[in-house]
Amino acid sequence: MKNPIQNILPDEMYSRLLNMGLLNKKAIRDIEIKKQFVCLRRLGMNSVEAIEIILSEYPYLQFDTIRKIIYSVKIGTDSSPN
Repeated sequence: MKNPIQNILPDEMYSRLLNMGLLNKKAIRDIEIKKQFVCLRRLGMNSVEAIEIILSEYPYLQFDTIRKIIYSVKIGTDSSPN
């Protein structure tokens, strides 16, 4: 399996943790979906087009599931008050 969090965890460590069952595959997938959505929107696509492209890569998910992932997963933000 490709390491979708290479910027956080080296490939070897990712594989070891994955094999040990210590990574949450669903959470990692959701973060990747959110990143892809943000990228597609920056390229000028509207939300529906971006979700349709993501759906083609994750055909086992429903449109509303992807929409929920996109608008609920927080990446790269610190929501704690200063």
